[in-house]
Amino acid sequence: MSKYIDQIKKLVELQQVDSEMIQLKTRLIEAPKHLEELQSTLEALEDQKSQVQERLDLLNQQKSKLEHDIGEDSNKVKKSKNKLMMVNNTKEYHAMMREMDNLEKLNRFREEEMTNLIEDINIHQDKKEDLTTRIESLREELTISQSTLDSEMDKINKRINELEKSRKKACANVPVPILSRYNFIKDRLNNPVIVSVKRGVCTGCYISIPPQSFIEIQKGEQILSCPNCQRLIFWEEHFCEN
Repeated sequence: MSKYIDQIKKLVELQQVDSEMIQLKTRLIEAPKHLEELQSTLEALEDQKSQVQERLDLLNQQKSKLEHDIGEDSNKVKKSKNKLMMVNNTKEYHAMMREMDNLEKLNRFREEEMTNLIEDINIHQDKKEDLTTRIESLREELTISQSTLDSEMDKINKRINELEKSRKKACANVPVPILSRYNFIKDRLNNPVIVSVKRGVCTGCYISIPPQSFIEIQKGEQILSCPNCQRLIFWEEHFCEN
């Protein structure tokens, strides 16, 4: 019985090492995902800012053209007003008045368009400023997260190296046939590999152990496997007593 209990204890110790290694290796995979999400968000924001900037450039080009057209037509109106004093006949006078009136109407329309254009420019400028603020904040968060992640990854890798050494020592204390069974199950099933049987139920799959198998477990003569999930099993009361 003592040899059986000793083997169980060694397997449980080995499993504790393996369990921590699994958790750490999972963390190595999961930890960078937050950083990847931040990077993805940053790229999306930068893309939005680029689109807003393109729209702003186009609006400012339209504004410049409108200002130029309004200025040119305003000069034409001024020149026409000066020429009115030199007109010799009514027909020419009315023709010039119609031209001036059309130019002034066109400029009023352009000024309304300019008002709407400036409003649109201000909206996009605000969007750009908001995006710039969010991008700068996100970049700071990325820098901090990257630094924290690097530190965490370094600690995890160091701990994994320590555990790998501990695992070698633990494996050396487990008989080869039993270790082979343990590793075979570990490679095919989710952790844990060795579990207790409580009140006749396997704590790995939570299915009752057949009566004959339960009797064999209680004898404590050999390490058995759960008939359902194939994990290594032991009777909890044997383990608790020692």
